[in-house]
Amino acid sequence: MTRSQPRRRINAAYSALNLRLVLATFGLVIMTFFAVVAFWAHVAWLGVVCALLAVVAVVDLVVIQRRRAARRREEPGVRHSLFE
Repeated sequence: MTRSQPRRRINAAYSALNLRLVLATFGLVIMTFFAVVAFWAHVAWLGVVCALLAVVAVVDLVVIQRRRAARRREEPGVRHSLFE
């Protein structure tokens, strides 16, 4: 029985951009929800912290999308799975 051939060179790292996209989106949704709940419960400091984390998730989403677009330009026609 032989091992399957690796898809890339051994020393080349896989990109986790698609997984990062899912995690950043999840973080944005959850932190926005928690910020709204915190402000509704009159816990302003917690609402501000959650809102700042939601802003960080938005910035991360922008960075991820720019890197995915650059990867698509660099490797046209290549499909990447969610965990690659």
